[in-house]
Amino acid sequence: MEVQAEMEPSSSISLVAAVSYGIASMVMVFINKAVIMQYPHSMTLLTLQQLATSLLIHFGRRMGYTRAKGIDLATAKKLLPVSIFYNANVAFALASLKGVNIPMYIAIKRLTPLAVLIAGVLFGKGKPTTQVVALSVLLTAAGCVIAALGDFSFDLFGYGLALTSVFFQTMYLVLVEKSGAEDGLSSIEIMFYNSFLSLPFLSFLIIVTGEFPNSLSLLLAKCSYLPFLVILVLSLVMGIVLNFTMFLCTIVNSALTTTIVGVLKGVGSTTLGFVLLGGVEVHALNVSGLVVNTAGGVWYSYAKYRQKKAKPAKLMSDLEAHKK
Repeated sequence: MEVQAEMEPSSSISLVAAVSYGIASMVMVFINKAVIMQYPHSMTLLTLQQLATSLLIHFGRRMGYTRAKGIDLATAKKLLPVSIFYNANVAFALASLKGVNIPMYIAIKRLTPLAVLIAGVLFGKGKPTTQVVALSVLLTAAGCVIAALGDFSFDLFGYGLALTSVFFQTMYLVLVEKSGAEDGLSSIEIMFYNSFLSLPFLSFLIIVTGEFPNSLSLLLAKCSYLPFLVILVLSLVMGIVLNFTMFLCTIVNSALTTTIVGVLKGVGSTTLGFVLLGGVEVHALNVSGLVVNTAGGVWYSYAKYRQKKAKPAKLMSDLEAHKK
């Protein structure tokens, strides 16, 4: 029991992980949108992000900056589904950003917490408390729908791509949480396996879809333009930061916490999307939906705080019971 208590992440680490993921995720949406507007080859962009992540962790391990272990075949087999679902999620998300404005994209992605909650029940994680279900996740989803009614310029193909990415995001978050808990893998190790296993899969896709070699020649031509080069480098760097903070948040908190953080991040991203991008008319339904959405996120944070606070008390009662 004492060992388990020591392994429980502190509240400060959990908070830092959640806040870091929220900031990185919000910044990444805008950077990806900026790159895709000038460079439409989303699969090639994703391949470059994963290659940069693999090389950084590999050389960091060789130079002693990280304790991440090398590739283990058995572990790689276990994490292969994580890599497949992750890349499918990012690929569909990037593709949807080609024709979908940021407020619309984020509103659809806000349905992820509800999907994660359902997946958790189906995978035998247990039934969540009434506070988490009724007053958090359902409020968040309801806020998404209300905002969408006054916000969307209907794009069936874009909707389909974004909704498909919700499904894949749900699957890989649930698997990441399970892998970190059962196999004792750190966020850096999961990130390294994910990026390394992604490269063959993505290389195959960019060839089959016809992106390569045209995407490479266009990239080289675009890199001569300094503003694009700066945005591209930022995209590669933030891809690494986002992956690390996402896996860290999922391991030290939970898959549902990670998606709720993404939802709260979406409030800021949606607001900035109205200001920075324009072309989206603000309706009363938008404001009402965001208020309901934020209320759900705040209630979830309170419910999780109460649950975390109750754990030490339960641990002490268990210890006293063993003493008797």
